[in-house]
Amino acid sequence: MKRAKKAVISALAIGLSVGAVWAAVSSRPSPGVDPRAALGRWLTESGNLEIEIAPCGPSLCGTVVAVRSNRSMGAPDKEMKPVDTRSPMGMKILHGFVPTADGAWDGRIYNRENGRTYDCLITPMAPDRLSVRGYKFLPLLGKSQVWTRLAAVPPPTGAP
Repeated sequence: MKRAKKAVISALAIGLSVGAVWAAVSSRPSPGVDPRAALGRWLTESGNLEIEIAPCGPSLCGTVVAVRSNRSMGAPDKEMKPVDTRSPMGMKILHGFVPTADGAWDGRIYNRENGRTYDCLITPMAPDRLSVRGYKFLPLLGKSQVWTRLAAVPPPTGAP
């Protein structure tokens, strides 16, 4: 019994040490990465929403600023039937994003199609491309989308 107790205490101490190191490393952006690369207006991969990513207190948030269509993210050829029936306009679907050591941003993303919030990594791929990876537990167990900077996307039909 004493041996098991010592093993648990050792595992907790190691876990806390690793967590402290991770927190220290992940709070600093990597050299040479422009921390503003994720800022701006983005079109989701499904083409449904325009998201404005901007500073939100000490972190970054992403707010829906336009709705272009209502396609399912899992089946883009079908209409989405969201669990969350509120209007997406003005909804913060990205929140709490802080820079990581490797130039990505770590935070949370809300999926109104199923009403769930996931951990998320945002990684600038190019000036006009942004990888958005929602996941549970580990990024390896997630799904990525590529969002396009709005300046590189034609305006919606009927727009001035």
